[in-house]
Amino acid sequence: MPRLDLTASSVDLTRAICDIPSVSGEETPLADAIFDAVSALGHLDVFRDGDTIVARTQLGRARRVVIAGHIDTVPINANVPTRDVTEDGTAYLWGRGTVDMKAGVAVQLKLAAELAAPRVDLTWMWYDHEEVDADLNGLTRLARTRPDLFEGDFAILGEPSNGQVEGGCNGNLRALVRTTGVRSHSARAWIGENAIHKAAPILARLAEYHPREVEVEGLVYREGLNAVRISGGVAGNVIPDLCEVEVNYRFAPSRSGEEAEAHVRDVFAGFDVEITDLAAGARPGLDAPLAQEFVAAVGAEPRPKYGWTDVARFSAMGVPAVNYGPGDPHLAHHDEERVPLAQIEDVERGLRAWLTAP
Repeated sequence: MPRLDLTASSVDLTRAICDIPSVSGEETPLADAIFDAVSALGHLDVFRDGDTIVARTQLGRARRVVIAGHIDTVPINANVPTRDVTEDGTAYLWGRGTVDMKAGVAVQLKLAAELAAPRVDLTWMWYDHEEVDADLNGLTRLARTRPDLFEGDFAILGEPSNGQVEGGCNGNLRALVRTTGVRSHSARAWIGENAIHKAAPILARLAEYHPREVEVEGLVYREGLNAVRISGGVAGNVIPDLCEVEVNYRFAPSRSGEEAEAHVRDVFAGFDVEITDLAAGARPGLDAPLAQEFVAAVGAEPRPKYGWTDVARFSAMGVPAVNYGPGDPHLAHHDEERVPLAQIEDVERGLRAWLTAP
């Protein structure tokens, strides 16, 4: 079993964690290593549910902060093991997971090991299956079996944010927009009805669509509605009787999931629309006292989070949450994924200073 040395630097921990492959569905070796490492820490109560590990202090503090990070990655594409690279004088760690989001996990593990008496009680969460459908997410499972573990006054997700604070997140909706026709031999196309041809108005509506920019509590969120996949046809000599256009709608947290669904159905009025995945966004949550203390302590200027993250899950449970982690989100899932070493150290320094301040 791989083993993690929590006395190592957060940079070296990042390297070690990234070199343990953990594509969604294959997290067990890394989960085992994390569980083994944190179980040896006497100041933490440790709980495991599948490949999700929770470790908590029980110091009787007046306030509790939850700090979480997912341990899975998207598929590897010849970018493991990690390697050190230098570009324009900046030192990076290159490889799958360095940005999304094992550098953040490494910082969390380092601090979980060393902060035995923080200013607030802490709940650390390392969870599986974040990069796939929401119903597989380790936090979804944990919320059903142990909702008490989510209790807190503030939460931080270690998602890549370039070491800045990103408040809330956009919502995420996926839908299939269908057209139907009648099959026939392509040599006698006039006998059938071509479902793919009927999809042209769907693409036209998408091409003409103007996404909104929405200000929510001082942060401006950018929306997007896009086709991400088209499927149809059964053979090279058959007129297709079905075409499906998969669309992805990223919507500002000012809209509820129900409002987002209604909007998509309105855009594609007259077509068969099936909602296949829907996750509401999260408002910034920066008005919470602990959030304001945190932002001031790390010296960050809050920004919006355009992608969906599990801050939405905490927000739905009444816990204000922000994203704060090393790595450029533009490089998440990129084959050239890499994180500046200094950014890992800066995030560790910022969290440590806030959690140990008098």
